[in-house]
Amino acid sequence: MTKFFVAGIPYGKRKVRGNREGPTQWTRSVKGATRGLDTINGPCRLDVDFILPASKFPSDVPFGSDLDNLLKNLLDALGKTILRNAEGRDSAILEINARKRKARPGERTGARISLSRVKSPAWRHQ
Repeated sequence: MTKFFVAGIPYGKRKVRGNREGPTQWTRSVKGATRGLDTINGPCRLDVDFILPASKFPSDVPFGSDLDNLLKNLLDALGKTILRNAEGRDSAILEINARKRKARPGERTGARISLSRVKSPAWRHQ
């Protein structure tokens, strides 16, 4: 199992208003935090807790950024670092458990991530 924390403000893939550089900055943070880690070369499970700043919970979006968009950007970045040697890169993730929440006062924003190997599914060997 590989556990790590990526500090920064999690962003989805694209942004049309506000901090348009946010997604690029977040991708850089993920790559920087994972570049030196051992690679995972086979099927795995991803557990991630996105810790978001209060600004990601405006009154018109009271539940925060879309979880699917946060995951897309994260998975693409992981596919270039820790999963770069896995067949299919981030498609090697067979299971995902993802959550998002507002950061508590004084808490760092970012993502707590755990990747663990899983057995190859039976259908792969048919």
